[in-house]
Amino acid sequence: MYASETAWREVDAYFVETLVDEDKALIAARESGQRTTMPQAEVAPNQGKLLALLCQMAGARRVLEFGTLAGYSTVWLARAVGGGGFVTTLELEEHNAGIARTNLREAGVAERVEVLVGPAGESAQRLIEEGAEPYDFVFIDADKPSNPAYLKASLELTRPGSVIVIDNVVRNGAVTDPASEDERVQGVRAVLADIAADARLDATSLQTVGSKGWDGFTIVRRAR
Repeated sequence: MYASETAWREVDAYFVETLVDEDKALIAARESGQRTTMPQAEVAPNQGKLLALLCQMAGARRVLEFGTLAGYSTVWLARAVGGGGFVTTLELEEHNAGIARTNLREAGVAERVEVLVGPAGESAQRLIEEGAEPYDFVFIDADKPSNPAYLKASLELTRPGSVIVIDNVVRNGAVTDPASEDERVQGVRAVLADIAADARLDATSLQTVGSKGWDGFTIVRRAR
């Protein structure tokens, strides 16, 4: 039985080599994450491919992303929606947004992506107030204490049938601790409780191990 983090990384590397076509633009975007304010925080290549597949399975044409960094997942999502689709991605730091814009141009998808800079909650509220067209797919991967607020905004900006994916929900197992003093853990617990209490939503969470360690994600479908 293999249980080490080394084995997890080796398995991820095998899956990526076998199934994931990561071209030069994606590799450059992933590697440029080292220059952002949160190095190595981007999703793994096989996770990026998963987001793209989920997006395509949902038939998404409009995507909203909370948390851009270097734009690695943004490239995956922008390619998934195709030439007629559009991605709005929300990034706190102008420094990160600048790196992301360069990567989006190099990947050939800049024309279908808008990077909004500033606190994600405020940017999302502006979209709500402007009456933005509903999004078909939402990826929440920003500051974890704000997860409940991001979910609330997402429900204002989606429609029945939309899919919401929330990243980093396991926190190395700390998510099970109701007394945790980690605000990120409490942010995850709070958003899961909100999902469970909302009759419009159907969801599940999955644990993952791999190149990103022990973590996981929640997939939500808005039923009505």
